[in-house]
Amino acid sequence: MKPDTADHRALAHWAADCAEHVLPLFERTFPEDHRPRRAIEAARAWERGELVMGEARAAAFAAHAAARDASAHAAACAAARAAGHAAATAHVASHAPHAATYAATAAALGLSEAHGAAEATTRERAWQRQQLPEHLQSVALPIRGNP
Repeated sequence: MKPDTADHRALAHWAADCAEHVLPLFERTFPEDHRPRRAIEAARAWERGELVMGEARAAAFAAHAAARDASAHAAACAAARAAGHAAATAHVASHAPHAATYAATAAALGLSEAHGAAEATTRERAWQRQQLPEHLQSVALPIRGNP
């Protein structure tokens, strides 16, 4: 199902929320690298109609480059990928679930010492579900019980 314009923008908003929720996992390791934060900002600007899709897409590519640069730090890498997919949602709405999945992965990797990976993933997915309008949950979230 292709979402209408309002739903597409709602998915971009949600994807940005998901990515921003785990962004500290990137920024603690790479405090001088602002590419993922800029990608989240681009997703939000596109949602508000202040940025064209091509500029959001360029920010997505930059966040993915940051993820490649962070590949030795799994949680930071996943957080940067979440930001990249959030910005890419401006291009295609189906990037939103990828932003959420990478955010859940980042949470599991970054918080596993304190809570265990499975518990961290479950908590992150529950938080994500609370942020998403109910009518978009079947579009954006995997079947309940799957990460």
